[in-house]
Amino acid sequence: MKRRLLSVVVLLVVAGCGLAPAPARGLPAPGPAEPVRLWQDAAIFATVSRLVGGASARVLVEMYEFGRADLEDALVAARRRGLDVRLVYDPSVAQSARAAARLAARGLPLRSYPLDDRRHQIDHVKLLVADGRALVAGMNWGANSARNHDYGLETWSPAALERLTAIFEQDWSLAGGVPRPLVAAAAGSPAFQTAPGTEVRGVLLGLLGAARAEVRAEVFVLTDREVLAALAGAHRRGVRVRVLLDPRQDVNLPSRRLLEQAGIEVRWYPAPPGTKLHAKVGLFDSGRLLLGSANWSASGLSVNHELDLETTDPVAIRTYASRFEADWSASR
Repeated sequence: MKRRLLSVVVLLVVAGCGLAPAPARGLPAPGPAEPVRLWQDAAIFATVSRLVGGASARVLVEMYEFGRADLEDALVAARRRGLDVRLVYDPSVAQSARAAARLAARGLPLRSYPLDDRRHQIDHVKLLVADGRALVAGMNWGANSARNHDYGLETWSPAALERLTAIFEQDWSLAGGVPRPLVAAAAGSPAFQTAPGTEVRGVLLGLLGAARAEVRAEVFVLTDREVLAALAGAHRRGVRVRVLLDPRQDVNLPSRRLLEQAGIEVRWYPAPPGTKLHAKVGLFDSGRLLLGSANWSASGLSVNHELDLETTDPVAIRTYASRFEADWSASR
């Protein structure tokens, strides 16, 4: 552990070498409106119910943790309406495996994601595609997930839907024994995956490297050395970096110390007992918002199957910025 921490400290120092603090330049102009909407906390489940209940052709779900009886019933009801309803689930999660067994007994087509146990991999994706809309989130569908602080991004962008549907079909095919990994996301695509590939890592590091004025982040687990170094590098460039972490994840303790030693503002989110700060979200220069399932850890950015979505929509950005500031003020 000491050797690992020392290597991270070296990375933090190297990230700042030769970079004198400089005043941040002005924020970029807000982007044009996009076909997206940001949802928070338990309201995410109202969106899920609306999308599944209103679908007329297809409901595709890929979910790490699934334990809500109401959503089991909603999927079965959609199937009985004649829709194409399919589920990909992570078999390593006990409540997901139990839900899958119940759904299979009720006639729902489903497949378990083939995990690479040698790498301690999980299928951490949280994706819903319902007709011409999709929801990408950090929020699981667990029995107690609604208690957590989290975000989801609903989109009806044709480009996003095409990519998200392709990722689901890639995973459905893989779970059926026929690997058909997608090529890397095309330029301009807003959806990014991990394993196959490291798209989320590349996008995140690119956003941190390009930040000119401010980075605001809420992260369940933040331990990846490259990300820690990139945060320190942004701070050394004169970017204001603020990070909220879940206080009950012990793995965040060394990261908080390292970031504070680098001069970065870090606080614990005030999660009530029995709840978590479960978000994995960053806002960069008040112009680009990235969120989804990927923790900012080596597993989340290199090993697990993950899915993130990016937007420049000004309403989504203002909504997130407002919530972040409220969370920051309430944190310590």
